[in-house]
Amino acid sequence: MRMSVALDVFQKCVEAVQQGELIESVSAKDKEFHFQNWFQNRLESLSLFFEAPGRNTYPDFRMVNSADGFEVKGLAWPGRERDYDCNSQVPSGFHNGRQVFYVFGRYPADLSQYSPQVGGRRCYPVIDLVICHGDFLNANREYVHKNKSVKGFGSYGDIMIRDRKMYVAPTPFALTEGTTGLMTLILPESIEIDERFQEVGQLVRVETGELVVGYKFDLRTNELSAEKVPNPTVGNPQRFKAYRLTSQTNKAVSMAIAPVGLMEQGEDGE
Repeated sequence: MRMSVALDVFQKCVEAVQQGELIESVSAKDKEFHFQNWFQNRLESLSLFFEAPGRNTYPDFRMVNSADGFEVKGLAWPGRERDYDCNSQVPSGFHNGRQVFYVFGRYPADLSQYSPQVGGRRCYPVIDLVICHGDFLNANREYVHKNKSVKGFGSYGDIMIRDRKMYVAPTPFALTEGTTGLMTLILPESIEIDERFQEVGQLVRVETGELVVGYKFDLRTNELSAEKVPNPTVGNPQRFKAYRLTSQTNKAVSMAIAPVGLMEQGEDGE
């Protein structure tokens, strides 16, 4: 694959963390846009053109001069790190002709130690960060997300049930070892890099034996069951490499032997 703008973006993120560029809270209740704004500042510092993000857009940042996009996920630490909610969009490395990269940044869960600044906003650091190609989370490119509905529910038959899917996927922090407290870039091995980067790990994800192709929910018993078929590419390895700048540590990154507490079938995750 061609060299990606993600390399420049990763470098800017590393430099910002090293120079103490802090996240600025939007409000006491905000759990989404504070880290997203921090990341947007990195794009602007590179003078990159992008489409402005919105609550219902995917990926969050769609580049104008290259076929790249960035989906941003801020995570409080310590806290939920094994997985994250994908609001109505399954993780993917490609979407509408764009190559999609996921930006996971962790920040302190306890902000009480950070005094409010002008305007009552708190400023706090990025603890660690992983930018990974979406294929690292899910390499399937065939599935197209759509929300559907059925009518006729209820005693009078005039209630509609909406099937609005929520996906829960593992984070790179759960899938790997050697990323905690550091900044790491994870790319398919086919993506070209340059002399700014050093390889710090080779990562392989192996395709599963069965694919979920449907599901059924019984309104009488509240039971949810999955329809599965054999995966024709079972055992197919998806190969990735972990990188850091040459100015960073060369601490090795590897796949986690037992990913941290990933969800078992039937659990809700809320």
